[in-house]
Amino acid sequence: MEIILLERIEKLGGIGDVVTVKNGFARNYLLPNNKALRANDANKKLFEANRGKIEADNAERRGEAEGRAKDFDGKQIVLIRQASNTGQLYGSVSVRDIVDALAEDGITGIGKSMVELERPIKSLGLVDVKVKLHPEVVVTLGVNVARSPDEAEMQKQGIDVIAAMFEEEQAEAAASALEPDSEDEFEEGTPPSEAAVEATADDAEEA
Repeated sequence: MEIILLERIEKLGGIGDVVTVKNGFARNYLLPNNKALRANDANKKLFEANRGKIEADNAERRGEAEGRAKDFDGKQIVLIRQASNTGQLYGSVSVRDIVDALAEDGITGIGKSMVELERPIKSLGLVDVKVKLHPEVVVTLGVNVARSPDEAEMQKQGIDVIAAMFEEEQAEAAASALEPDSEDEFEEGTPPSEAAVEATADDAEEA
């Protein structure tokens, strides 16, 4: 289907461009959301008659979005979730979770369609998520998924929490391996000092 774009659509074009798209994409998304018009003669004339207003309205919305973009400079939200020792979440973080977290942090007016998350987040760590405030204004939001506020702070400082925990466990295991097994070395758990005294007494009796 041929359509006239009423706003910039990624990978398609900008305002006023006439492009061909799949019928389902046009009917289910572009046309009902007023992002495009069918490219027939009547609509082409209608668009040209209103081009100035359409472009002015778009510029106004873009300006507002650029103002809001400042709220996202260095922005990072923290989501506390339960997870296994390997870092896998018991569940996942969805677009709705991100939108709710932003609202709790005072950033409202962000709809689910504005958050670009290719797939749910299923592990601990830092993830950069794109938020489309306007077709021409896209910002990056940091999502910090951790098991506690302390771990979130460590991740914010660039520390791999899971790797650090693994190294700590390895160090503890190595330390345990170096400790003597008293039950094997001394009968009935006799401390080394007592064993030495008993050995000296035995030598004296034999002499």
